[in-house]
Amino acid sequence: MPSLSDLVDNFNDSEIGPEWGNSYEGAHEAGGEARVPCKVGLYAGYQTGRAWTFAGATVYLKLAKVPAASTGTNVTCDFLIICATPGTNLGFEYNAVTGMLRMMSNVDYWDPAAVEIPYDPVAHLWLRLREDGTNVYWDTSPDGTTWTNRRTLASPAWIAASIDDTALDLWAYRDAGVEDYAAYDNVNTLADGAVHDANAALTAETAMTVSAVVAAHATAALTADTVLVASPTLAAHAAASLAGQAALAADAASSEIPEVAGLAAGHLDLHLEQGATFVQNYRVADVSGFTWDGWSVRAQIRSAPASEHGDLLLDLGDYLTVIGDTIRLAIPASVTETLTRNGVWDLEVVKAGTVVRLLQGRAVVSLEVTR
Repeated sequence: MPSLSDLVDNFNDSEIGPEWGNSYEGAHEAGGEARVPCKVGLYAGYQTGRAWTFAGATVYLKLAKVPAASTGTNVTCDFLIICATPGTNLGFEYNAVTGMLRMMSNVDYWDPAAVEIPYDPVAHLWLRLREDGTNVYWDTSPDGTTWTNRRTLASPAWIAASIDDTALDLWAYRDAGVEDYAAYDNVNTLADGAVHDANAALTAETAMTVSAVVAAHATAALTADTVLVASPTLAAHAAASLAGQAALAADAASSEIPEVAGLAAGHLDLHLEQGATFVQNYRVADVSGFTWDGWSVRAQIRSAPASEHGDLLLDLGDYLTVIGDTIRLAIPASVTETLTRNGVWDLEVVKAGTVVRLLQGRAVVSLEVTR
């Protein structure tokens, strides 16, 4: 039962992956994007096989380029979740003629209650669809981290009935005008290159010191103490259990990552009491005047690492706040109450194509409510 939460592609290998086996009419990868031709009178699409599940899933992407209206009267590009029933789907549609972004849940190819807003290529650069067993949510974001909900709808019955029978379809169409293309990127990932992570040793349960070493040159040399010889050094501290430092050499082939050469990702376990509010701060204490301005922050709890196709248990993005040199994680009791299993988590900061993993470890849930 593959969840659409586990579909990850940044389209950087110039080849259509096996997950997108139903792509059609010239859809291809180029320039680190999924490019879908917008041809006169033809539908073209970047489409997965119909073997996925949207129930309980989250899928987001960057709408990197939209088609121009030219002389057409019907010019669109879509980000859709489709099922076996023709015309039954939900998702986003950009209309190049009207300049509107439509959030729709179609039956027989139409949703009379669809919500439309004027499309803003900056504020709506990122689009997200998610389902939680009760509702479907349409969200937009300028950076893939800070999201604004645009529509909420009770989950259509076909979502639960189409387990292992849904697909993601990214398509474009025009009825007239100059042919161009729509471009999609970063499906379920903010990384345009490799994500760098390393391990630090766990010691006691009362104090933590973990350093993330960010080097400006990928050719920096490693010294005997395993810290990259470069600066600046970002030291992340939290009131938790850790002491250790390590570093990972940069992937020189990942030219999309401009500066990060390595980091020391600390091992920190989250201990969550079901039904209780969880608050923890992670502060850069060793650099005077340091601020996280310009960086976005993200975190997730999964049943297993994403690289092992672990299921998403909780996206922590809505519960993270950046305050100067501090990242605060505050999960309300109403949310921890929904956690019923242990998993793994990680905390990353993101800037442009750079992804730095600061912390990673287990997420241990004390089942106070379930018991």
